Amino acid sequence: MDHEPVLEAFRRESTALGDAVSGLSEAEWSLPTCCVPWTVRDLLGHICVVIDWLPGMLDAPAPDAARVSAAEYYRPDDRFSARTNGARIALARDRAAQPADGGDIAADFTATWRRVDRLCRAQPPGRTVRTRHGDAMLLSEFLFTRVVEVAVHGLDLADALGRAPWLTSSAGDAVLELLLGPEQATATGTLGWSRARFLRKATGREPLDETESARVGQLGVRWLALG
Repeated sequence: MDHEPVLEAFRRESTALGDAVSGLSEAEWSLPTCCVPWTVRDLLGHICVVIDWLPGMLDAPAPDAARVSAAEYYRPDDRFSARTNGARIALARDRAAQPADGGDIAADFTATWRRVDRLCRAQPPGRTVRTRHGDAMLLSEFLFTRVVEVAVHGLDLADALGRAPWLTSSAGDAVLELLLGPEQATATGTLGWSRARFLRKATGREPLDETESARVGQLGVRWLALG
């Protein structure tokens, strides 16, 4: 994705998520999610953590060239191992435990994404960054992965809260493009599914039966390794 469209998708989806979690009760913050063992509060802490990698990446020296795309970032290596997942769980819980109450964690999320949005908008197209895993990427491609995080985990939060998904069209289209490529992104209409349902199916949040697996496979979906 180009720099400006991915920034716009990030801004819109983050705004929608922030609006959705503002005003939650303390009981709602403690609800379990499908991302075991995280509660709603923990999962928002995780989203804060994965967005908040960006300021440090922008402060660090830029690699001379990008070598990893957004799709390649989700390859099944040590970044999704049991050891790394354990560290990911702990970081999320630590972040979620810092604010005094749910309202403060919601405010932390809003402040975090707005800071990242501001910093990224000040960067030129073609800016490269190095991830904590050592990948040299275009900033736009890494930010693309943050759109995936906010959008897909937004579905997890909506499910935990018993709400209709708030997935924005810009983020939904972006993640479909990542999963299917720009040529096939519109082909999901043949399945009769909403964007949200397709994303749940393609990321393992809803099971695929044999017929569905065959139909999705025909679209050439990229199966992402996710923690």
